[in-house]
Amino acid sequence: MKNKKKQIALLGLTAAIAMTAACGKQEEQGNGGTTGQQGNESSVAKTGFPIVKEPVKLKFIAGKAASTAPNWNDIMLFNKYEEMTGIDIEWQMIGTEVLSEQRNLILASGELPDAFYGALIPDRDVMRYGEQGTFIKLNDLIDQYAPNIKKLLEDNPDVKKGLTMPDGNIYSIPRIYDPSFDSVLINPKQWINKEWMDKLGLTAPQTTEELYQFLKAIKGQDLNGNGKADEVPFGTDNIGKLMKYLYGAWNLQNKGSRHDYVDVDPATNKLRFFPADERYKEVLQYVNRLYQEKLIDQDLFTINATEFLARTQGNVYGMYSGWDPISWANLSHYTGAPALAGPHGDKTVVKNSSLVSLGNFVITSANKHPEATMRWIDHFFSDEGSKMFFMGFEGITYKQNSDGSVDYVDEITKNPKGLTIDQAVIQYLVWPGGGAPGIVSEKYFRGGETLPASLETAKQLAPFAKGEAWPPFSYTNEENARMSALASDLSTYIKEMQAKFITGKALFSEWDAYVKTLKKMGMDEYMEFYQAAYERYKK
Repeated sequence: MKNKKKQIALLGLTAAIAMTAACGKQEEQGNGGTTGQQGNESSVAKTGFPIVKEPVKLKFIAGKAASTAPNWNDIMLFNKYEEMTGIDIEWQMIGTEVLSEQRNLILASGELPDAFYGALIPDRDVMRYGEQGTFIKLNDLIDQYAPNIKKLLEDNPDVKKGLTMPDGNIYSIPRIYDPSFDSVLINPKQWINKEWMDKLGLTAPQTTEELYQFLKAIKGQDLNGNGKADEVPFGTDNIGKLMKYLYGAWNLQNKGSRHDYVDVDPATNKLRFFPADERYKEVLQYVNRLYQEKLIDQDLFTINATEFLARTQGNVYGMYSGWDPISWANLSHYTGAPALAGPHGDKTVVKNSSLVSLGNFVITSANKHPEATMRWIDHFFSDEGSKMFFMGFEGITYKQNSDGSVDYVDEITKNPKGLTIDQAVIQYLVWPGGGAPGIVSEKYFRGGETLPASLETAKQLAPFAKGEAWPPFSYTNEENARMSALASDLSTYIKEMQAKFITGKALFSEWDAYVKTLKKMGMDEYMEFYQAAYERYKK
């Protein structure tokens, strides 16, 4: 296999030149969104391999997370897939830390790749660039060249509704959680230090008040035996993880985690902006109580992921909110926490939507082979394609068991060089780091969510996560223009005041003033847009 190290140079255009180029390019290319306008459909096989009669070369831009393979031009997965399909992908990798800026420059310049893959394209940009014709319409391509994606949408109408823009078109291929895979739908989870719990003769907390008493029992004890008062009852590196855990006990965010501030009020069955609700205030008061009594990390709003991992591995936490303890921290003494009942008798679990994200794969108007490109991506939504993406190749990265299941070979699970599973996997595959289009299923995905502790915890939580988890709603370009500004201002203020209420820098006697400020910032107008999107979703 030839070495494909050549990469597309990053654009260095100024914004003014970029916008000028974009206008000229758009006039030259037009919409370009219907099947067959740019490609020769007769040369593309609708089933089987190879996909094309003559070799095709395409340029893709991909987001590169720190934990994925650094250069996809020399990775077994795509080299072997080229042999199968006849399609050679030239990958330009852009680090996720600069991806947003670089992606916007590229889109503005008009010097487009053939597709963006795992490039973290925001939902609003999917609609914006789709309507402009920068991203082509995929409806007909899916119907004619993507049998696996077509079946997925037919079997999961909510996913199709979430993927369809207000103009009736689909412009992107998403990342999907298998609707039966509870462990990814209920994530992150809460983990209890079982050694400490047993030392103190405690049982896992079942209510919010029991959680408070549980954490109080841990405080001040030298449970790790190092002679230091370094134990922290509860830790997390993201206040959002803790809030999501507690929301269920107050029946907030009850339509899923893709809706940060809007759910349905059980009392009225109408949409609710819950950061202005009294129950949200009660959650803040509860977390403030934990904070003031030093039952949670005092640097809750500033700790980074690296330091949080170091503390967890240093055995300072009685509980933490985050990922599977074995896969993430190589710790076996944590057990999953149950769902909590709240002060009003609510006991629910906030879950994730099956439609993880929209903009994971888009085909641009520069692509002269849209039919072949659609066939290329569709394979990863099949059973065999999903196995290849997550497990790799038999005898090299995985072995087939007698019951038909598959497992990684020892070189990956017990790497002789001491590499973690993710580090060993990225010598062959690209799934670590997330963001790729496809289906995440228990059958082939081998992240921490498939380990025994995570599966068992999810099984216990699933009965309390039965409600509908809405996919993200879509907005027209006109709605997006105003909605984005409102959402940005409201979100900034909510997060600022959340931190102040929790740390005591703002008093709860200021709550009414906080709600009035939300209204002045356009909360009601924001909800009008949300209501319009909700009505479209219901239809």
